Amino acid sequence: MYRNQDHIYEATSRLEKLIDLPIEVESNRNNYDALLTIRNIQFIVESKTTVRSSNQGIILSQLEEMKHNFNRPIILIAEYISKKSTEDFKQRGINYIDVAGNAFIRHEDLAIFVEGQKPPKKDKTNQSRAFQETGIKILFHLLNKPQHLQDSYRRIAEQAEVSIGSVSNVMNELEELNYLLKTNQKRILKNKNELLERWVIEYNAVLRPRIFRKKMRFIDPNQTKNWRNIDLNFSHGRILWGGEPGGAILTENLRPEKYTLFTDLELSVIANKVRLIPSENGTVEILQKFWKNDSDNEAVAPALLIYADLISSGFGRNIEIAKEIRQNELQHIK
Repeated sequence: MYRNQDHIYEATSRLEKLIDLPIEVESNRNNYDALLTIRNIQFIVESKTTVRSSNQGIILSQLEEMKHNFNRPIILIAEYISKKSTEDFKQRGINYIDVAGNAFIRHEDLAIFVEGQKPPKKDKTNQSRAFQETGIKILFHLLNKPQHLQDSYRRIAEQAEVSIGSVSNVMNELEELNYLLKTNQKRILKNKNELLERWVIEYNAVLRPRIFRKKMRFIDPNQTKNWRNIDLNFSHGRILWGGEPGGAILTENLRPEKYTLFTDLELSVIANKVRLIPSENGTVEILQKFWKNDSDNEAVAPALLIYADLISSGFGRNIEIAKEIRQNELQHIK
């Protein structure tokens, strides 16, 4: 699939003028996005459009994997990198450049640091419906289980709680974006790794903030040790572990520090059931359950949502658990 890499040249050209040093870019590479050379030091380039909190965890995971695969230093080049992400990258020693020419590069005796440069203004373009709120819900249904891809438009609309027209529009856009192939017999997802990454980013940036309901804390601090013993069974609603507790249940290999619950019950009911009280600094977050019941495990949210939370957290341990979940629970998205 063609990827527009023009911003690699925009970023390096801008930085070259600011530091008055020649920078060479060779983009005709199969195993990585480009090769960048400054003062005879060659950097493997990882290219991204935007870097922000919602996709930083994924990018950190990819950069870590690149370090293991290549014996040259790595540099991230993006159109836009948020202030928070640049601060985090500097602390972690991650090299980066954005199209404004802001940069942090350290390797051997080479040290370049530029900040405060304003990005060039660009004309706004309409975002694809497939990655707005309704589209994210539809894509969740399609990615969650492989058999869902063959559901009728009506069935998809019912399960995602959207209109049939929205399903039709999103399916057409997925086809135009080269993520979906329609044959006479079935539908096939294409470029699934890229589609999953894009869905995770937009889920965290667009949908998750809208389904967030409340932060709370356990009344009894010992509940953080005994959280598995909490009875979440309810006759007229669902309470499901997501995030770190969900990852702990799926892998038996994680000790939660933050607790995520998906539910369609009233907050007062959840507070009484789980013994919680509101707290702005609480370690328990309540999210609205936005999908129809379709879980193999009655205690946890779908693995796709748990993966999205863990891989985007930015914490190394969570990222490792997310990879394990990807390998074992999301094998159909490969």
